[in-house]
Amino acid sequence: MSNPFVGRSVSVINDLSIEERKYLFEKTRILKHAYTSSDEAILEQFRINNRDVGIYEVFLEDSTRTRESFRNAAAFHGVKVSDLAADTSSFNKGESYADTFNTLAGYANNIFIIRSKLEGVCTWLDEATTAYAQRNNLKRLPSFINAGDGKHEHPTQELLDEFTFLEDNGFRTDHLHLALVGDLYHGRTVHSKADGLTLFDSVEVDLIAPPELMMPEHYLAKMKENGYTVRLFDSIEEYLGQDHIASKWYFTRPQLERMGERILKNQQSLRKKVSWTGKYDFRLPEGTKFYHPLPRHRIHPTIPTEVDNTSLNGYERQSINGMYVRITLLAMLAGKIGEDYTGLVSVAENQDKEEYIVNVTSPQQEAPGTSQRVSEGVNPIRNGIVIDHIGKGESPSTIRRSMALIIKVLNLADERGGEWVSTSNSAEGAYKGIIFRPGVNEFSRKELKRLAAVAAGCTLNVIKEGKIEAKYRTHLPPRIYNFDDLSCRNDACISHPDHNEGVPARFMRTRENRYVCAYCHTEHNYQEIWR
Repeated sequence: MSNPFVGRSVSVINDLSIEERKYLFEKTRILKHAYTSSDEAILEQFRINNRDVGIYEVFLEDSTRTRESFRNAAAFHGVKVSDLAADTSSFNKGESYADTFNTLAGYANNIFIIRSKLEGVCTWLDEATTAYAQRNNLKRLPSFINAGDGKHEHPTQELLDEFTFLEDNGFRTDHLHLALVGDLYHGRTVHSKADGLTLFDSVEVDLIAPPELMMPEHYLAKMKENGYTVRLFDSIEEYLGQDHIASKWYFTRPQLERMGERILKNQQSLRKKVSWTGKYDFRLPEGTKFYHPLPRHRIHPTIPTEVDNTSLNGYERQSINGMYVRITLLAMLAGKIGEDYTGLVSVAENQDKEEYIVNVTSPQQEAPGTSQRVSEGVNPIRNGIVIDHIGKGESPSTIRRSMALIIKVLNLADERGGEWVSTSNSAEGAYKGIIFRPGVNEFSRKELKRLAAVAAGCTLNVIKEGKIEAKYRTHLPPRIYNFDDLSCRNDACISHPDHNEGVPARFMRTRENRYVCAYCHTEHNYQEIWR
């Protein structure tokens, strides 16, 4: 029986399905009990004990808890453990990520734990190094674990957080009411919760932060899309002034140093809004627990040290749980455990089968003499193309910007013809854009994809010998990729051209008809992804 976890990567929390996470947590529960009761027989069921398995820690950003948690988890397993000295590595000589990790994978290293300021690194390496391993017939496919990438995600922190919530929930998954407090803008641990909390059937999330530190809008949208009940509060004081208070509080450290001089001038006020003082203890529900990914700021802790010796302290156990969860995860990815798993496996949605270029040519249109006027103001052209219904219903200025983008992306600037904004025949007072190019007759499938990506909802008429030979209507593609002039606008993304990593930009459509980068998950509208 094959193991569904071997060779898998955990770049974002959704790389593990809800069922897979429940499996991991149940195994972690068994492991933790065996560890605390010194049950060696059970512990041996988790130990990899295989020197052919190599685990490599690559921390390109400072870390203590995550790094040491993984180091001790790897030591438990009795495998080859290596550490890349980032200060003296080839990264400083301009070597690409792919070349570095391809080389390390060739030296019988199978699991890579990576922390980086660049976002989406593990997703890219999972693609590039897996292809390298297959080309070179390596014995094992590499796995990549994201130990935190920029402001993006921290999936293993999310796993240990979820496990701790479950412990304090009696391992029930029916409901969770959680207050997230602090720097929700920069905190990758809270960003992972936008998808991670789907573990629970019913979720209430109270976001406590001033506007300067509030959760980015696309994570808010994701929470609501996932069915969470979301409420926003400016401060702890405001939150405790109402009656529906969570029994689980998750604090994060304000990273005000990232936000410029204006914010630093107001830091005392901002910190006060998201730091616990204890004067409202009487308002907390019975059994309330505080959590924190740690470390706390030694001068400005959001949870003061006097809380450590109270029943509110859930963060120390939360930190300890990190080692147990990571021991279990490593055992799964190495194939030591997992063969008994029978649930759903997390797989990327395959949207490619969705048709977004529809040929609507009809016999009437193909008959001679039917194309006397293709659209308002357009005299018949004998050979060429007419792109109609561009930006229908938008303002004239928006339509003109859309037409300029179409002309640029489809390389139509040097062709004869024209373009203008016209009134719509089917909607009174509405505008639409029209582009016509006499003499342009060939439109490949790739060009049709580009047209759909920049002008969803338009109609392309291909005219030959005075007839409409073909007519296509376009819709937003489910994915956009394989174009050299695509670019993610997040300059911290591994795919951003400034990093010269040669990562091809790739975007996936959201339910709101926007596009997210496949690596860093930054949201864009369809016009923003073109260089």
